[in-house]
Amino acid sequence: MAKILRWCQQQFLQIGASVIFYTAIPLPYIKNLEFEMVAYFAPVVGLMIGGILGLGDLGLNYLGIPILTRSALVVGGWIGVTGGLHLDGAMDTADGLAVGDPERRLQVMVDSATGAFGAMAAIAILLLKTAALSDLSENRYLVLMAVCGWGRWGQQIAIAFYPYLKPTGKGAFHKQAIRSGWDVLPSLFLLLGFSGVIWLINQQLVLAVGLVIGGSIISTFTAAWFNHKLGGHTGDTYGAVVEWTEALFLCLITSF
Repeated sequence: MAKILRWCQQQFLQIGASVIFYTAIPLPYIKNLEFEMVAYFAPVVGLMIGGILGLGDLGLNYLGIPILTRSALVVGGWIGVTGGLHLDGAMDTADGLAVGDPERRLQVMVDSATGAFGAMAAIAILLLKTAALSDLSENRYLVLMAVCGWGRWGQQIAIAFYPYLKPTGKGAFHKQAIRSGWDVLPSLFLLLGFSGVIWLINQQLVLAVGLVIGGSIISTFTAAWFNHKLGGHTGDTYGAVVEWTEALFLCLITSF
């Protein structure tokens, strides 16, 4: 019993560390937090973020806010909840990819100043998310949870299967949590279970299956594409994988 309690406490602390690392959600001070395993719980945090956004969306709908305005407010809240962490990575990655010389790309990505391509990437991502959400009138809270979860599973794919391009950096320690493809399976089963719950509760098999197929394909493809362009990944590209997976996945969901 004591071992089970210690294991539960350890899991709680690791999830707490993941929430602190990946979001701007204010949490009380927690002792003995370790951040080495935050990437392992990233999809869990994604489901939490989607749940928060879904609750906010339901509240706005209750107030009678039109769907386009509501969608824009949800996307704005999306940035607020995450602290813009992943969006910043997507912007830096876009600036890096705009450089013709492959050897200079990482240097440009490290620069804190946002260039024109970074700004355009952010605008594109926010527009795609807002437009896609505006086309979804039902099951929005379920879709938000799925999108945020699969986006972070894509990050795990990038960590597990592709090299990290810098010896140090804000994403380097993620390799300690996700060492191989086996480490992404628990999150995959979690997301499969979430789609199963959607099927059982709402009896919407097309939505449940579509979330699994679309989420797994887009997240895997996005991680592979950035690896193809850069020859590996950095902390910035991890964020780019999350953002582009979320945006493209939302667009796909509008079709079914």
